[in-house]
Amino acid sequence: MEIKRIAALSGHQNPIYTIESSPETGYFYTAGNDKGVVQWSFDDPGHVKVLMPVKTSVYSLLISPDHLWLAAGERSGQVSLYSFEENKVIAVLNNHRLPVFALSFVHRKNELLAASEDGTVSVINLNTTELIYRFKISDDTIRCMAISPDESMVAFGCKDNTIRIFNVTDYSLLKELHLHTMPVTSLAFSPDGELLLSGGRDAKLNVWGVKDFELKDSITAHMFAIYDIKFNPSGTYFATASQDKSVKIWRADDFRLLKIISREKGMEAHSHSVNKLTWNTKDGSLISVSDDRMIMKWEIK
Repeated sequence: MEIKRIAALSGHQNPIYTIESSPETGYFYTAGNDKGVVQWSFDDPGHVKVLMPVKTSVYSLLISPDHLWLAAGERSGQVSLYSFEENKVIAVLNNHRLPVFALSFVHRKNELLAASEDGTVSVINLNTTELIYRFKISDDTIRCMAISPDESMVAFGCKDNTIRIFNVTDYSLLKELHLHTMPVTSLAFSPDGELLLSGGRDAKLNVWGVKDFELKDSITAHMFAIYDIKFNPSGTYFATASQDKSVKIWRADDFRLLKIISREKGMEAHSHSVNKLTWNTKDGSLISVSDDRMIMKWEIK
């Protein structure tokens, strides 16, 4: 595997916490401690604009599958819905009073899920933008969330070291997983829906079988917390981002480490914690964002 940095984009004045991409429209979006969501062009890295201002730091972004809207979860607990068709914020949701760290979309129910530091999840009807339901996950912070490809279940990673699996149909609890020794900070289902990957502040990458939720593998994947896990478009490998300033690429079939993107490996990589990743489904490139205020685009062959 060969990896080359093909772009290093500056513009943010403070740490970048999250990124979302819409390759179909040619844009991706970043946000963090700058109090604004920024739009970037895949084809023209010099094209930058502030999509919308926000009142507090943004910890989570989500683009709808039809690319019609973008949701931003803030430190204040507010979630803003921005319409690309109307070029404006069309709804402001105030269902939480503490930071919203994760957002997900249930396509078959047209529902938006927002997970908060308050330990609850709000379920929003996107036809009306009204709160349908709010349920408790934990007595402490929910750090991350992932929905299975068939939308049958949703997993929540919590500060109390636990992963909790819920049924998406009625949001009932299915299973609790307790093998992380520190807060769970990242989750991802494999594209085929057979595996759930979890990363924690304990630097462990745990691999769970979805049928029985038995642990299949546990890898000390990084030096510090694993903040994101993202499968590439084909599902043949996945990337992890860490507080240890590195990005690692792994084979999806046997979890073998393929490549480390870091300054320690002589690469022009991030100098601070790497917080989030996204793949460009059109050219297979990987984009990372960091506390160092930089956006880096990586060509992977």
